[in-house]
Amino acid sequence: MNELPEAEQERTPVPSFLRQVARRRPLADGAERCELCSAELAPVHQHLLDPRKREIACSCDGCAVLFCGQPGAHYLRIPRRIRALTDFEMPNLQWESLMIPINLAFFFYDTASGRMMAMYPSPAGAIESLLNLESWAEIAAQHPSLQTMEPDVETFLVNRVGANHLYYIVPIDECFRLVGLIRMHWRGLSGGAEVWKHIHEFFASLQARSTAVRESVANQKPEPTHA
Repeated sequence: MNELPEAEQERTPVPSFLRQVARRRPLADGAERCELCSAELAPVHQHLLDPRKREIACSCDGCAVLFCGQPGAHYLRIPRRIRALTDFEMPNLQWESLMIPINLAFFFYDTASGRMMAMYPSPAGAIESLLNLESWAEIAAQHPSLQTMEPDVETFLVNRVGANHLYYIVPIDECFRLVGLIRMHWRGLSGGAEVWKHIHEFFASLQARSTAVRESVANQKPEPTHA
């Protein structure tokens, strides 16, 4: 990702979440308010997703319970769990079959459109890539962890920049945060030292908050027993 190309695919609008962050005004003491009931929020609080508008709202615990988890609920609660896929392997040819123009992207199932989405960050915001669904289906079939993602709110985040390839399943708001960091700090063609510092810090934070998931263990078949 030393250069982020001009979009060869159609650019998508900047995610609503990023526009919301830009408009948000903290309280005088730096705190935020629940966007549903205006209660003051703790620094770590719930995020809710409106899957139809793809908008994210900051929420108190009470509103998260009230507005989520019921049939026909307007919002989905975005989980906080972060899973590091420590032994996930993807050959270069398999990655290239997805037709992502850079080595940093995230994937999620969008129920509104009824399909998998592939997005990658750019200095202009998030860009949708035309995902090769046949290639994705092959990858998902080989990796059971990808089949456990919650639609709309969890993403498969891939960082193949550099020698060490990183694979995570993360809440979608983490990906929007990454997009916002790159959009805010990118300078020139290569991004500049500041943006790469923020990208490295972002992934270091993910690693520190993640739970390791080893697919090689999950996929092991039990040894046959003999009477």
